Amino acid sequence: MSRVGERVTVRAARAEEYGRIGELIVEVYVGSGLMAAESPYVSRLRDTADWAAKTELLVAEVDGELAGSVAYCPPGSPYAELAGPDEGEFRILAVQEWARGRGVGAALVRACADRARAAGLVGMRLSTQSNMRDAHRMYERMGFVRTPDRDWAPKPGLNLVTYALAF
Repeated sequence: MSRVGERVTVRAARAEEYGRIGELIVEVYVGSGLMAAESPYVSRLRDTADWAAKTELLVAEVDGELAGSVAYCPPGSPYAELAGPDEGEFRILAVQEWARGRGVGAALVRACADRARAAGLVGMRLSTQSNMRDAHRMYERMGFVRTPDRDWAPKPGLNLVTYALAF
């Protein structure tokens, strides 16, 4: 829960923040045990300039301190993996440990859904690791439903579960 006085704000990432955002994402994914530090995907996560060029890279702040980030993938984004031509998608949702439970993740997801709605899209899609139970609960509270027919594995041993939100 947010403490009295805390304010979560979501905004577009600025170029001078890309390095810090990349480190934040890697800290969350590697530090939480979601990915091995030696994974080749770590360099892709860290390359937030590329994410920003091909998605809408957003950040959340709690009382002015960088707390999390997400990449909103509109139709046509090369980073979209699941979304159809009339759906949005988000990727690399990352919230620093100290900011969890304060509404940061939900604020980032809402910002993505708001962008998709404003563009006249019919919904949102996402993939998540099966062990991200807290995230699953948040998505379900926000109205996302499991879409097991879309579950997939980008590489052997990494099974992703999927969710969709219809507008």
